[in-house]
Amino acid sequence: MKVSVFHTPELVPTGQIPDCAIVIDVLRATTTIATALAAGAEAVQAFSSMDELMQVSEQWLPDKRLRAGERGGSKVDGCDLGNSPLDCTPEVVQGRRLFISTTNGTRCLERVQDAPVVLTAALVNRSTIVQYLQTHQPETVWVVGSGWEGSFSLEDTVCAGAILHSLVRQHSDPANALDDLVANDEGIAALSLYSQWQDNLLDLLHRASHGKRLLKLSCHADLEYCAQTDVLEVLPFQKEPGVLIKHG
Repeated sequence: MKVSVFHTPELVPTGQIPDCAIVIDVLRATTTIATALAAGAEAVQAFSSMDELMQVSEQWLPDKRLRAGERGGSKVDGCDLGNSPLDCTPEVVQGRRLFISTTNGTRCLERVQDAPVVLTAALVNRSTIVQYLQTHQPETVWVVGSGWEGSFSLEDTVCAGAILHSLVRQHSDPANALDDLVANDEGIAALSLYSQWQDNLLDLLHRASHGKRLLKLSCHADLEYCAQTDVLEVLPFQKEPGVLIKHG
């Protein structure tokens, strides 16, 4: 298994697909997706376009759907929810499909949707991602950060590093784990970032540019939640392009 890390979807190679693609948007789309599925949502369907989200979700009964729209960190008018994982309680999402469109994460999903296996990862469900990779051993893995409007983001890269850190620690040959597992420089950088900040992830999220945007929108509780590691045993798995369900 060789793992490549890409900081943004724009950096993903064209004309290639991996055996497994893992999309990360810690703040906050993939944290919200994991939380919604763990709380009993029937599925999460992602859209880069709000217009398309509205058209498709209109085909569902109102009591079977939830519309979640976010742009620039704020809820889109006409939606039931924004992009806060804290809103995805069992009382709200149980048995319903969450139709979601966000600034960055849903665009990243679209970029890799043709891979045979597409998963979404956040710090909250890191352990389930690692367990899947160890069990299935896909030959090529792309871990793709959503970034912010095409730019690098600390929170997505530190999550990629958290995944690699677990894989390296649990490798059968620790002395050669880096050479065996990590396929590019970005992977080494992600691993180094996590190694430095693993005990202060909330502090790192506060320093991240998007973390600062969310703090200005009074989303401190969201950052606290998103900074937790391994608190959800849920694996969001792409059932069909753009549609994620709980694996297993």
